[in-house]
Amino acid sequence: MRRKYFAALCLAALTLSSRAQKSVPITINADKVTAQVKPTMWGVFFEDINMGADGGLYAELIKNRSFEFGMPLMGWTVKGKNLKEGDALVLNRQQQQQANPRFLRLNVRNASSKNDVILNNEGFRGIGTKKGLSYDFSIMYRQASPGVKLHVELQDEKGNAIGESVLIPAESGAEWHKQGVSLTCKATVLKGKFQIWFEGNGTIDLDMISLFPGDTWKSRKGGLRADMVQMLADMKPGFIRFPGGCIVEGRDLSNRYMWKKTLGPVEDRELNINRWNTEFKHRLTTDYYQTYGLGFFEYFQMAEDIGAEPLPIINCGMACQFNTAEVVPMEQLGPYVQDALDLVEFANGAVTTTWGKKRAEMGHPAPFNLKMMGIGNENWGPQYLERLVVFTKALKEKYPEIKIVNSSGTDPNGDRFDYLNASLRKNKADLIDEHYYRAPEWFLSNATRYDSYDKKGSKVFAGEYAAQSDGIAKPTNQNNWRTAIAEAAFMTGLERNADVVNMASYAPLFAHVDGWQWTPDMIWVDDLHVYGTPNYYVQKMYSLYKGTSVVGISLNNKVVAGQDSLYASAVVDAKTNELIVKVVNASANAQTRSIQIKSAKKLPVSAINTYITNDLKAVNSFEKSTNVSPQDERIAVKGKNLALTLKPYSFNIVRLQLK
Repeated sequence: MRRKYFAALCLAALTLSSRAQKSVPITINADKVTAQVKPTMWGVFFEDINMGADGGLYAELIKNRSFEFGMPLMGWTVKGKNLKEGDALVLNRQQQQQANPRFLRLNVRNASSKNDVILNNEGFRGIGTKKGLSYDFSIMYRQASPGVKLHVELQDEKGNAIGESVLIPAESGAEWHKQGVSLTCKATVLKGKFQIWFEGNGTIDLDMISLFPGDTWKSRKGGLRADMVQMLADMKPGFIRFPGGCIVEGRDLSNRYMWKKTLGPVEDRELNINRWNTEFKHRLTTDYYQTYGLGFFEYFQMAEDIGAEPLPIINCGMACQFNTAEVVPMEQLGPYVQDALDLVEFANGAVTTTWGKKRAEMGHPAPFNLKMMGIGNENWGPQYLERLVVFTKALKEKYPEIKIVNSSGTDPNGDRFDYLNASLRKNKADLIDEHYYRAPEWFLSNATRYDSYDKKGSKVFAGEYAAQSDGIAKPTNQNNWRTAIAEAAFMTGLERNADVVNMASYAPLFAHVDGWQWTPDMIWVDDLHVYGTPNYYVQKMYSLYKGTSVVGISLNNKVVAGQDSLYASAVVDAKTNELIVKVVNASANAQTRSIQIKSAKKLPVSAINTYITNDLKAVNSFEKSTNVSPQDERIAVKGKNLALTLKPYSFNIVRLQLK
């Protein structure tokens, strides 16, 4: 009985304390600027993981189009009643054509129906097609003399033709030729296939068998998947980091990302095995390769399209330290450093320079205005620091205007982080890339992480972060509201310290529902559809309403970072003349808060509150893509005060026009 009485007293005391706390207003000094918000504050991080590029953002529908996978016919089926032993051969030109050595040679005999000689491709977990849409088929071929006709078909899941056309090779001789034809789809299908059946007599060599939808981003032939790019464009990100991520390092140095191999005609880009294909035994993806149809030119172009600053990351002479920890000897580091210098020239150089000319030949004479570059990804140790010194010296001597992003390793704390962070700050690093994949509770408890950082020292790039619902890299992780609201709370601390944190991005970005290796991920796709997670909407809200200047906001004369489960930050946008207040209520109870605004400017009679609220376990899906998404409400403003009702587990952005 005494224990029950004591518990009741404690509960009553907590309730009174809570009520007293709720009566204290949140104060905003809209005229007191504490930091400037960089245009790059909120951005996106892209890595070709989870079939993010091939099978995802890169709109090519044919898997293993040039027969260069480890198993040359992976994704393909060659069959037909007229085929005899040796009629279908994969030939390897080896040194004669190093970037694309293999091709398929078919001997076609007396073929007159679709059952005689057939070449079928399964696509990337199927081929998604849309009714009424035109598809562009192309092929590189070689034939000694005419005699073979190609019938190209889109098929549904049962093998029925839903789009057909005919390609008659127009050239013959010893040289390779490229030819294409379009076909219109008659049905919307999620997991279709593609087939070529051959008619006639003769021997024909085939390579670069390709199929693209007609609705690519900006209608560029051989381009990007429009709905996926649109999801990024809708965020209005300040930057886009590419191409990773651990693929920058590779499992070993031979597997690293080499940006120069991603330029020029797609048939001349040397394919590479994706380092994620066998990384996780629970998600083996042995058909995961990088064709580099999405290469560095396309990355720069996409960044320009969506108004984002490009942030390329290049290899520093170190492979993934979790895999092989292979390093290039210091005396052989020169070519790696030259790659960095040449990349600046490719992005910014005049068309009279070697690499500026290459950019112009690809269709972009004007510079891409590169301003920053990352040296290494998630590398650590003294071996990283000594290589970083060489890169930094070379880049700063030739291009002093380029800001360099430095790695702080894999974790936000511990001996590894402390050693790197101290060393980099001593060396006056431009930007230090911090990563945190942690439980939601870590994000809530670290909302004040940067309050004590040196505001005059090296700046922080929060380059990769995502709250993990069930442990790092576990396949059971979910993009639920619990993770997203924790990130929203943490981001108030990033915004409050915009003079320390200049850039931030969630990671990973994309995941294919049938081809992922890692969860959680910000945007999910299948072969036809795309949806944003609750985490996507949090990132989008911050990015759309980032403002230009941080202003003071407090509760009991302290930053709002956990008191009564509240987290808050405030900015002013000089472009729109708005005060923008971000408030997270991380508790299960609704709270009504008085917000007092100090400003010499006149406030409006009402404000807009854009908010998200839901059960902590709530998720989005293809069927319910906006289950957890923003809603708008109008709230009254009385003089310099407004009463804001914060729903349980809610993230709120209040916008007031300053007159």
